[in-house]
Amino acid sequence: MDISVNLAGRRVLVVGHAGEARHTIARCLASGARVYLADDDDEGRDDRAAEIVVRVVLPQNRLEWRTLVSSVDLVISVGVDSATTDALERASRDARVWLTAEPPSPTLPLGRVTLVGGGPGDGQLLTVAALTALREADVVFFDRLGPVARLSEWAPGAELVNVGKTPGHHAVNQTEIEQKLVEAALAGRTVVRLKGGDPFVFGRGGEEVLACSRAGVPVTVVSGVTSAIAVPGAAGIPVTHREISRLFTVVSGHTPLAESELVHLAGLGGTIVVLMGVGTLPHLTAGLARAGMRASMPVAIVEKGFSTSQRTTRATLADIAALASRLGVLSPAVVVIGEVVRLSEQLDVTTATFLQDAAAELTTD
Repeated sequence: MDISVNLAGRRVLVVGHAGEARHTIARCLASGARVYLADDDDEGRDDRAAEIVVRVVLPQNRLEWRTLVSSVDLVISVGVDSATTDALERASRDARVWLTAEPPSPTLPLGRVTLVGGGPGDGQLLTVAALTALREADVVFFDRLGPVARLSEWAPGAELVNVGKTPGHHAVNQTEIEQKLVEAALAGRTVVRLKGGDPFVFGRGGEEVLACSRAGVPVTVVSGVTSAIAVPGAAGIPVTHREISRLFTVVSGHTPLAESELVHLAGLGGTIVVLMGVGTLPHLTAGLARAGMRASMPVAIVEKGFSTSQRTTRATLADIAALASRLGVLSPAVVVIGEVVRLSEQLDVTTATFLQDAAAELTTD
């Protein structure tokens, strides 16, 4: 079914088992349709569906089918047998009512988990695979850095569970998140873990995959657009550029780097991209200076990338920590260290940011 069709106020007849048709029903209800379910299975019915749809008796002959179909605006068959398909096609043709078919949702005893990278927060950066996974979800565990504004639209009818973390405070700790994923899948549910950025770039996705694998739960990973590349790009900073930088290093700033790490990092050259690094910025810049990086090295901090309040603060290695403190720079932010930062003063990247007002970017020099 094309979910872009406006079903608000329309009467939709869904023919099929309630469990197998649960995603179809959820999408119709989310579109504002009045849903009728024809299902002859009295056992194992989906209790949630029973509360929000009107159940009708499955017709037994051609007249009953035509009478039922004539009373609705759209018919959707989900996993029905050939005899029912033939009856539906005849009745829909006679009544001149649109008929479409959808594949059944899985109803296996064991569910599955999909880790979805949601990108840096802009819903337009979700992949097709991510939207497909959300559309099929029974439950979505999400956090604050993923795109959540339209989550109820992308995952209609799914249970939405906020397991978000903020710096220094975990609403649900990592072990509990992993347990919730496994428990939901073992209960036969289709589970999506929606994360900001890419699940395998400082997203603890590997830990969640291991937890599912140890429990025997099928798990797949949908890669996402990582903020390490996308957010600098939204500010006009390419992480590599011919004859300026032929490599880039992505670093977690969650905890201070050791002296040996700072020495190696300063010696690599190229571009350094730091995620979760606002709190440890003074330690990082001072450490890189001790390791030999020159004080005039350009540095940029891009706050709230891909939002209407995106802001870029630029300075040198020697000055950036003090300036960031004075301006009240806050997470989420991406720190970029390297000569490529100078390019942001030359490149016009308004079309790639998807901001409602591209001119709203605030830049502090």
